[in-house]
Amino acid sequence: MAEELTQENPETPETEAEETIEQRKNGLYPGVSDELAANMKSGWADTELHGLEPIPQAAHTAARRAALSARFPGERLVIPAGNLKTRSNDTEYSFRASTEYAYLTGDQTQDGVLVLEPTEDGHEATVHLLPRSNRENGEFWLDGQGELWVGRRHSLAEAEQLLGIPAKDVRELTAALAEAAGPVRAVRGHDAGIEAALTDKVTAERDEELRVFLSEARLVKDAFEIAELQRACDATARGFEDVVKVLDKAEATSERYIEGTFFLRARVEGNDIGYGSICAAGAHATTLHWVRNDGPVRSGELLLLDAGVETNDLYTADVTRTLPINGTFTPLQRKIYDAVYEAQEAGIAAVKPGAAYRDFHDAAQRVLTEKLVEWGLLGDLTADQVLELGLQRRWTLHGTGHMLGMDVHDCAAARTETYVNGTLEPGMCLTVEPGLYFQADDLTVPEEYRGIGVRIEDDILVTEDGNRNLSDKLPRRSDEVEAWMARLKG
Repeated sequence: MAEELTQENPETPETEAEETIEQRKNGLYPGVSDELAANMKSGWADTELHGLEPIPQAAHTAARRAALSARFPGERLVIPAGNLKTRSNDTEYSFRASTEYAYLTGDQTQDGVLVLEPTEDGHEATVHLLPRSNRENGEFWLDGQGELWVGRRHSLAEAEQLLGIPAKDVRELTAALAEAAGPVRAVRGHDAGIEAALTDKVTAERDEELRVFLSEARLVKDAFEIAELQRACDATARGFEDVVKVLDKAEATSERYIEGTFFLRARVEGNDIGYGSICAAGAHATTLHWVRNDGPVRSGELLLLDAGVETNDLYTADVTRTLPINGTFTPLQRKIYDAVYEAQEAGIAAVKPGAAYRDFHDAAQRVLTEKLVEWGLLGDLTADQVLELGLQRRWTLHGTGHMLGMDVHDCAAARTETYVNGTLEPGMCLTVEPGLYFQADDLTVPEEYRGIGVRIEDDILVTEDGNRNLSDKLPRRSDEVEAWMARLKG
């Protein structure tokens, strides 16, 4: 990895950074002569792009901003994309724009800020962005975030064409916000500089109302979002196929071979993985969020693979399959798997417009509870008694699903009455993912159950007349799973 000519404090304020660039240009730093500084100013072609088409979701982001404007008339609204975060010393994590900002603009660049300025008849939206790197003062090659180091970014004029929003230089925004008057709301947690400029103008309660609104606005997906979620699920299915094809190599290495295999598909067909892949083999499948992925992969055991591709427009799938590593379920594995499959079938059937959000969870939990009672794991209690006491949760552990979208656990700030106590509507997308998990040290179950974990998860879209399984390209029934694996390994 190349290193800059000189060290620079990433926390240097803008004015100091400008002074640093000027000093470098004037030869006050080692390796930068006046002659080199002068040479780097000239001889560059004009690369401005013209006649750009708007991004595909531009009409949708405009409608989303209009809904936001109608909800908060007369108030300035500030939604940042966020900044780079340091991973170690002078390296950063890959940037991922805040969901709220990307949802309202379609832009994904670091340091961007959307501002809705109140007007007499609504709001005027402006996106504040970093412009092209300055070649006159040497910024493009002397600054660690200059375009020579990290790549070309769009000019403000190009951004306006793409996003359909007027664009301004974000470096002038903090001063403008500090001087602005009138009520302000901001999305917090992404840009400390913006928050500092608004310290005396915002309140936590008002900002939370903005965050909640933007979370609830995403409960019902528009046509663009549904297409993106389908794209994510299709790519994820191909990623699962990739994994099955290399299970023999995973057996020779570890769960990380599975993780890396799926990650390759996510990067080739999308932006990234939507969350840390759970590649849990053997007893690791009983740990709900096993993301260490450093354990052995053994023939005769199960692999619980919970993974999702995030598209280039930041919509993620969230799919789980539990697979016999050698391609064939043992009788006990099949019994537990088929119970989870039956529970998922009941849960999916309960997903329809007008149903209570909790219905699919209750339907799946009842099936699992009846199985646990049938297997003699709960003494003489009936299924109704077990459900009333919640005793099945020792082995079912988690809720049966959640909303899905730009965040894997989408709409997380929505109010209880509109989400978990709400009613399903066409356009909502949620996961249905029941599971049974028998911990390796659970002495309340027969020894042969211990260390077995099974989860089956699909992404379900609520439609006008019921639901559609967006991830149905992957088989679910145990015999179909075995036949599918045999073909792929074949």
